[in-house]
Amino acid sequence: MAPPHQTESCSGSSAPATVTTVDVTAARDLIAAGGGHRYLDVRTEEELSKLGHLVEVNRCINVPYMFITSQGGRVKNAQFVEQVASLFTKEEHVVVGCQSGKRSEQACVDLQAAGFKNVKSMGGGYLAWLHHGFPVHHRTNRPPPRQDA
Repeated sequence: MAPPHQTESCSGSSAPATVTTVDVTAARDLIAAGGGHRYLDVRTEEELSKLGHLVEVNRCINVPYMFITSQGGRVKNAQFVEQVASLFTKEEHVVVGCQSGKRSEQACVDLQAAGFKNVKSMGGGYLAWLHHGFPVHHRTNRPPPRQDA
């Protein structure tokens, strides 16, 4: 497992935030049962439904950092921090992931600015996860099993 590294990012504030980034192998270990971290996926709902989840669906919390516009562009989710704050405490250990690692880093900057103390960006995102051959989970809409007598 590679050690975490820190990068400085600017989100429009005067002081850059330092984001801790972990590689996908470290992220996998951190979000595994007993790893002590929860997983926040900041990809769009469209990406999740098309590409799948990195952890079991019931353990994946999705709060999109951006939304896809009707013109096909992207716009930042103005309620992102508030939505995350309703699901996580500011002391919880959280691994933040996205498609390639860029949005998760931006999301970490915003979360740190809002007082979240233990957020880490998963470097390389979903694409790196796939490259390493780690499992992907898909939501299934199977009907419940029949209860025939």
